[in-house]
Amino acid sequence: MPLQTLQIAASLQHWVCENAKSTRAYLKRVGEIVPLRTQIQAQTLQELPREVHKKGDHQAGFDARPLLGAALQGRDVGLVSEAGMPAVADPGSSVVRAAHHLGVQVLPLVGPVSLMLALAASGLNGQNFAFVGYVPTDPTERIQRIKSLESLALRTQQTQLFIETPYRNQNLLSALLQTLQPSTRLATASGLTLPSPENFSADVRTWKLRGWTLNNATPTVFSIGP
Repeated sequence: MPLQTLQIAASLQHWVCENAKSTRAYLKRVGEIVPLRTQIQAQTLQELPREVHKKGDHQAGFDARPLLGAALQGRDVGLVSEAGMPAVADPGSSVVRAAHHLGVQVLPLVGPVSLMLALAASGLNGQNFAFVGYVPTDPTERIQRIKSLESLALRTQQTQLFIETPYRNQNLLSALLQTLQPSTRLATASGLTLPSPENFSADVRTWKLRGWTLNNATPTVFSIGP
């Protein structure tokens, strides 16, 4: 992460997060690069409720305004997610919306955004794209959704991005290879900011010939398009 982002993180005392334990571990790593202004034990960490993790901020109908009491007192509050960018394919948009509602300035900080990194590495259309979240896990519904996304991508030239949780990557890949047309391009990306990144992009015909497999323990971004 950029030094400026780490410096701002090191200056904060109040946080909204997914998990307090992992956030403390993150702050410990930040402190190894930039000394923390406030010791971790003295910092205030408020967790988003579990329904927000499972259903998403908007489907859960969560009102995040009570989490921003410190901001209303003139203090800076950080928003951190477990991975990637908060509020983009991760919880946090309810907090951002609440901040705007309360008249609190929102300042996004530079950091890794898995969707944009995956798109940039895919070779697919980066001028017209859509993120569609997760595809269904039910086999029949999943096939229908894949066909619908492929049809949209081929008709509009719009890249379709979706994600999968660890341990389901290979199942989704198998469904994609069985369902997509041979000429449709499929790209996958995982761990792009980690020591061992994986990034594959080719038409389905080539995927089958090369027999590529995925790391089944790492969240993966999938992209399809012409």
